[in-house]
Amino acid sequence: MKVLIADDDITSRVLLENLTRKWGLEPVVVEDGKAAWDILQQDDAPRLLLLDWEMPHLTGLALCQRIRRSADTNPAYIILLTSRNETVDIVTGLEMGANDYVVKPFSPVELQARVQVGKRMLSLQNELNQAQQELAFQASHDVLTGLLNRRAIMEGLDKELARTSRQHQPFCVAMCDIDFFKAINDNYGHLAGDIVLKEVSQLISAEMRQYDSVGRYGGEEFLLLLNASSEDAYSLLERIRLSIESTVFNYQDHALKVSISSGLADFQLLGHEQENASQLLIDSADKALYKAKESGRNKVVLAEPKE
Repeated sequence: MKVLIADDDITSRVLLENLTRKWGLEPVVVEDGKAAWDILQQDDAPRLLLLDWEMPHLTGLALCQRIRRSADTNPAYIILLTSRNETVDIVTGLEMGANDYVVKPFSPVELQARVQVGKRMLSLQNELNQAQQELAFQASHDVLTGLLNRRAIMEGLDKELARTSRQHQPFCVAMCDIDFFKAINDNYGHLAGDIVLKEVSQLISAEMRQYDSVGRYGGEEFLLLLNASSEDAYSLLERIRLSIESTVFNYQDHALKVSISSGLADFQLLGHEQENASQLLIDSADKALYKAKESGRNKVVLAEPKE
């Protein structure tokens, strides 16, 4: 773990660097508060900080305040070092954002114990952040496929429509459905169906661009949000269709062939003043998907423009 040491006294800096290195830490050493602040703006900056109170350019106390004003979900653990030992000074240091306070000259054993507390607190914070990220992912993603779930992809659709309306950029929605999926479940079992769903999801994701989104709309249906003209979106859906068509899905001793049908709706063809544009787009894409199914499946159909 990195530890940032900021102290304008060279003797203190050398002592702290040697001690923290001995304790298995990776010291990053600077001689004033301004240099410490610059370090903290970098990627992968230290989160365990040993700051002297009295420093040129930016004091340890002022640095504490600045750090806390810019605090995020991954806050630093700050140990303030100072020769001030009055109660009012200790209270001031803690109120300004320090987590702990060590009076100089310090005992190395005491400082090590306080550093260990800081490491434990940072470790607990990491675990909490990871748990929150996992909960957020589970709340917005489909468990089986790993794609956005229906609620999340619909929220994404509303945001994309608002952005598209403001910026007047092309935008399309596609509804995709695995052909004869019920037959896979009926003939080979639901485990085979789950395998096909996961692999089809991976094939779709592999063709999607960074600024597009895909979610599992329900069952074997997928909703795609495409920041593209209808021509480019059609080409993308064709690549997805051909990728799935050419893939052999293996389940036990069975080699399964799967195809996908897609309906594509262009926001530009529906008009921009519709209050229920998201539902109109989905309905339009769904009707185009139905036409793709009715006309033989394994194809992409573009929805007819709104009259």
